[in-house]
Amino acid sequence: MRPRHDTDPEGFIADFFTSFTADLLGSDEDAGLIVDRYHTPDIVQIADGHRMDRDKLVAHTRPVRRKVHEALAHGDRVAARYTLHVDNPKRPLAMEVHFFGQFTPDGRMRRSHMLTRAVPADPGPAPGQPAPRARDLPTESA
Repeated sequence: MRPRHDTDPEGFIADFFTSFTADLLGSDEDAGLIVDRYHTPDIVQIADGHRMDRDKLVAHTRPVRRKVHEALAHGDRVAARYTLHVDNPKRPLAMEVHFFGQFTPDGRMRRSHMLTRAVPADPGPAPGQPAPRARDLPTESA
């Protein structure tokens, strides 16, 4: 993990979440040890009004992918907007996240506030591509 001041804010927040997720998914190491590498012991995250401390964060970790759309930094603070994709066996999920966080000089997260909203997991056709016709869409079996 790089210190926050070593990169631009968009790159920092993307690297932070990418590295954190990769370490969680690519290792048999205890999730608590990984969380501690990326967060301070007194971490507090508030997402949509729900408070998550270190223990809740460890319990909450699961496979996710993120795409950072924009980020800004000022001192030890970072604000970012990204899309969180969750690989769920029942159906794919996606959420747009508005993140406001405070980091230590060594790059660990101290606290954050997040606001989220559900967005389509499949963004649809690329710009300039025709939308699928009704007959091309998959149907649900009863």
